[in-house]
Amino acid sequence: MNRYICIHGHFYQPPRENPWLEEVELQDSARPYHDWNERITAECYAPNAASRIMGPDKKVSRMVNNYASISFNFGPTLLSWMERHAPEDYQNILAADKESRARFSGHGSAIAQVYNHMIMPLANARDERTQVLWGIRDFEYRFGRKPEGMWLAETAVNTRTLEILAEHGIRFTILAPHQAAKVRKIGDEKWTPLKGAGVDPQMAYVCPLPSGRKIHLFFYDGPIAQEVAFADLLKSGVNFANRLLGVFPRDLHHPRLVHIATDGETYGHHHSFGEMGLAYCLHHVDSNDLARVTIYGEYLEKFPATHEIQILENTSWSCVHGVERWRSDCGCKIGDHRGWHQKWRAPLRQSLDWLRDTLSPHYEEHMSALAHDPWQVRDKYIEVILNRGTQNVEDFFRQNCREGLDAREKVKALKLLEFQRHAMLMYTSCGWFFDEISGIEGVQILQYAGRVLQLAKELFGEDLEGHFKKMLEAAPSNIPDLRNGAAAYEKFVAPARTDLTGVGAHYAVSAMFDDHTGGRAGKRVYCYTVREEIYDLKQEDGRTFVIGCLHVRSDITREEGSVDFAVVPREGHHLSAAARASTSEEESRVIHQEMSQAFANGDVLEITRLMEHHFGTTKYALKYLFRDEQKRIFDEIIHSAMEEFEAHFREVYEHYYPLMEAREELHIALPKALNACIEFILNRDLLELLAREETDINALKRIAAEVKRWSFEIDKTKIGFVAMRRVIFLMRDLEKDPRDMRLMGSVDDILRALAPLDLNLDLWRAQRSYLAIGRQVAEGRLPTPEPRWLEFFRKLGGHLHVQSEQSEHSERGV
Repeated sequence: MNRYICIHGHFYQPPRENPWLEEVELQDSARPYHDWNERITAECYAPNAASRIMGPDKKVSRMVNNYASISFNFGPTLLSWMERHAPEDYQNILAADKESRARFSGHGSAIAQVYNHMIMPLANARDERTQVLWGIRDFEYRFGRKPEGMWLAETAVNTRTLEILAEHGIRFTILAPHQAAKVRKIGDEKWTPLKGAGVDPQMAYVCPLPSGRKIHLFFYDGPIAQEVAFADLLKSGVNFANRLLGVFPRDLHHPRLVHIATDGETYGHHHSFGEMGLAYCLHHVDSNDLARVTIYGEYLEKFPATHEIQILENTSWSCVHGVERWRSDCGCKIGDHRGWHQKWRAPLRQSLDWLRDTLSPHYEEHMSALAHDPWQVRDKYIEVILNRGTQNVEDFFRQNCREGLDAREKVKALKLLEFQRHAMLMYTSCGWFFDEISGIEGVQILQYAGRVLQLAKELFGEDLEGHFKKMLEAAPSNIPDLRNGAAAYEKFVAPARTDLTGVGAHYAVSAMFDDHTGGRAGKRVYCYTVREEIYDLKQEDGRTFVIGCLHVRSDITREEGSVDFAVVPREGHHLSAAARASTSEEESRVIHQEMSQAFANGDVLEITRLMEHHFGTTKYALKYLFRDEQKRIFDEIIHSAMEEFEAHFREVYEHYYPLMEAREELHIALPKALNACIEFILNRDLLELLAREETDINALKRIAAEVKRWSFEIDKTKIGFVAMRRVIFLMRDLEKDPRDMRLMGSVDDILRALAPLDLNLDLWRAQRSYLAIGRQVAEGRLPTPEPRWLEFFRKLGGHLHVQSEQSEHSERGV
C-alpha cells in the first residue's frame, strides 16, 4: 500500500479566564451554555470522542473516538479548562492518544502546541523559548510522553522559531503550502524556487537550519483543507474520502501522503455534525482498504524525507501578507462590516511591546534577588501552573529559588512570575485576529495587560497605566461610542480589576442574599479563600445592617490580608457596601463599635457619614459583583416578580381558552398581547415539567399538542437544551441499572411526548449510553433479558435512532 492519508485537527480556544479570578465568567453570547468553552466543548470537543457512524437504515450503528485516528493538538490553556470543567471529555482525549499508539506503530496522535498561541515571529526570543518549553512540559504532564511535533499558532514561522523547536527536541511541524520557498533533493546542491503553493504536499521534507540542526516539515493540501473548512465537504463522509483519494497520482510507485490541517472546531462547531463526516470518511477509507490512515510521526519513521526545504520567512496560514494580520491594517479580516478597518492593530501591539519592554528590566532586577536566573525560573514556572498544591509550590521554591526565602519573599516571587505569565497571555493571537479591538478577544488581552499593570504597581511602585492608556488612544475603534482602545480599556477592563479588598466586598454583598450560617472554615471565591473573622448581622424594626472583618487569601500568589466591611440595605433591592484593607485590630474595633451604635440609634445620616469617614467614598453595590454572582442574585430578585407574572398570565390563559378554540374555527389571529401571555405559560410549563424528578408525561403531551395545534412559538433553544440534559441524565442512570424498565419507559415516554415540538435534540451522549447497554447484553455481562425488556429496549432504540442489533444478538443467545 503506497497511499497514506492523515487528517490534522488544531483544537484551540483562546484563554478566556478573568485574569483576577482565574475562571471563565458568564458569557451571554454563548447561550444556552455558560460560556464559549462550554458551548464548543458540547458541539465539538466532546462528540469527537464519541462520533456516530450511521448504518444503511440511517440509524447509529456504532461510535468511534476520532482523536484516536487523526493527528491533533489541543491548546494547553484549553486542556487546563477541560481538566477542571469537562473531566470526562478531557480523559477521553488523553485515552485516544494512548489508543492511537497501538494503531500507529507506537506513535501517538497528539502533538504539542506553543503555550498560549502567541505569534512566534513577532515575539521576542525569550518569550518564544518559554512558549515552547511550557508547551512541551504541559504536553508531557497530560499525555505522559514527549511530543514528536508541535503546532505553531496560525502556523506563523521563521527560521528562529524552527531553531528553538529543534533545539528542544521537536521533530516536525505542519505548515501551509504557500510557506515553502525552495526545495532540493537531499544530496543535490541546487535549490529550486517554489512559486505560490507550488510545493508537493504529498511528502515529508527536512529543513536544514543555520545551527546545524534540522526539523521536518509537512505542507498540507491547501485546496482540500479550504473545502473542508469553508465549503460543504463534511456533509458526506464518502465525498470527503473520495476528495482525498482523488488527488493521489494514478501511477503510484512510491509512498504518497495526502494530508490536510484545519481548525479542529471545523468538526462539529463550525459545521454541525462535522465530526460525523470525519468519522465516516475514515471508516470508509479503512473498511474498504482504499488507503492507509496514518499520522505524521509514523509516516516519518516509515518513509524518511528525501528532499530538503527552505521556508518563506514570517509567514502564516491565515494571512496572505505574512504575519501582518497581527500588527497592521493589512486587509485580512473575518467579518462583513462594511467600512470597518483594523488600524487599531499596530497601536495595540506597540502598546503591549512598550509595556513588556519597560517592565522586563524591573523583573530581572527583583527576581535576581530571589533566584539565580530570572528567566530560567520563569521557564520552570509551568510546574506551578500545572499544580498549585502547597507541597508542589514549596518544591518549586526549593529547586529554583535561593535558599531560605521567607513567606513575604515567596509571595513576591509568585507575583513576579504571575506578572510574567500575564505578560505572555496578553499576546494571545486572537486579540488581533478579529475585526474590532473592543470584541471579546481584544478585551481579553487588554485585561491581561491590566493585570500586568496592577502587579507592576504593587511590585515596583511603577504606575504605568496612564501612559499605557495614552498609547491606546492611537488605536481607533470601529464603534463610534468607544472611540479608541483607551475607552475600551476603561469600559471593559477597569471594572473587572479587583484585589483582596474587592474580593472581600464581593463576599460581603453576596452574603446578604445567602442563607448565611457564618463560620470560620473558609469559603472559596474563585481563586481566593475568604474566612470570616467577624460577621455581625444586626436586624431591628425591619432594618438590616452587617459589619465585620474578613481574612482574604489569594490561592495563586499567597498574598493575604484582612478586610473590614459594612453593608447597609437601601430601598427596594439596592444596598450600599464599603470595604477597606484592615490596618489594625484596634481600628477595626472602633469602626465596629461606632457604626453599631449608629445603627442602634436608627441614625441613617450618621451611618452614611461613618462609612465615608472610615471607608472613603468608594462604594460597592450589585453591579460590582462578579458576573456569575450578579446573574444568580438578579435571578433570585426577579423570581418573585416572575411568579406574579405567571399567576396573572395563567389566569388570562385559562379564562380565554374558549376564545382560542373559537379562533381556530374562525381562522382569526389572536391579539399579540394574548398570544404572548399564552406562549409565556406554555414555555414555563414545559421547562418546569422537564425539571421535575418525575416528569408528568400526560401534561407534557398535552402542552406539546397545544403548541403544535395552534402554532405557538416556544424557546426551542432553551427547552431543547433542558430536554437534552434531562434525557442524558436518565440514560446515564439507565446505563448503571439497565434492568430498570420503569426508567427505560420514562426516557421513551419523554422522547415520544417531545417529538411534535421538532426540538432537534442532539442526543449523542444518550445514544452512547444506549450502545453501552447493548454491549453489556451482547457480551453476556447482563443476564439473558426477558422478551418484554427486549421489546422496550428496541422501542427506545427507535426513538433514539440507534440500531438495536445488540438486543437481537442477546435474544439469539450471542
